[in-house]
Amino acid sequence: MFLVLCVTYLVFLIPCLTNDGLEEHGVKYANQCEACKIVATELEARLDETGKTHDVIEIGYSVDDIVPKKRKEYKKSELRLVESMENICERILQYNIHKERTDSTRFAKGMSQTFKTLHGLVDKGVKVELGIPYELWDNPSVEITTLKTQCENLLENHEQDIEDWYYNYQGKVPLMKYLCSDRALKGQDDSCLKEKNNTGKNNIKEEKRKTKKNINIENETRNTNDIKEEL
Repeated sequence: MFLVLCVTYLVFLIPCLTNDGLEEHGVKYANQCEACKIVATELEARLDETGKTHDVIEIGYSVDDIVPKKRKEYKKSELRLVESMENICERILQYNIHKERTDSTRFAKGMSQTFKTLHGLVDKGVKVELGIPYELWDNPSVEITTLKTQCENLLENHEQDIEDWYYNYQGKVPLMKYLCSDRALKGQDDSCLKEKNNTGKNNIKEEKRKTKKNINIENETRNTNDIKEEL
């Protein structure tokens, strides 16, 4: 037996809608605080990855190789910064919208509880209608692709600030404070920077409860146009 579930879940941008209209249809873009928080988080994470090496690189140029080149620790080099920032905004596409959350933690890596539930229903033989092909379910949503653009703009506008932090304040001042609170968001609301994702069991149960509440299942007796029974 297959059931068709009617799930209200907008994942594509409708250009003709206003911002208020978009929110009514489930589309809520990252604000400046959320965008800066995510960019700072990803860049620091990438720097942590590239900073684990103890390699020493040679810098400078010598025609005859007689004059020795300067040697510098990779983790203090410009090369490390360049390589760390390369494709940093592509990492944003690993994020998903967790619509069961309402604060900045709605932007997070991994599949949302909503889609885990929906995929679970499909695996059990339930036919779920979202208005988009099943193979597109896990594609980045419009909020995420827009967040990637916000990332690119932020890096372009604050490239010098990031360099200053890297050479002079790295390890002394958190990038989130230096870049976001003190510069990109100066004089603006930066309260989202303090929000942390609670991954405890109680939070997971609450997310599941909200997910089930947000899924509108109509049976045959309520709406024969939306629910079909296949024998």
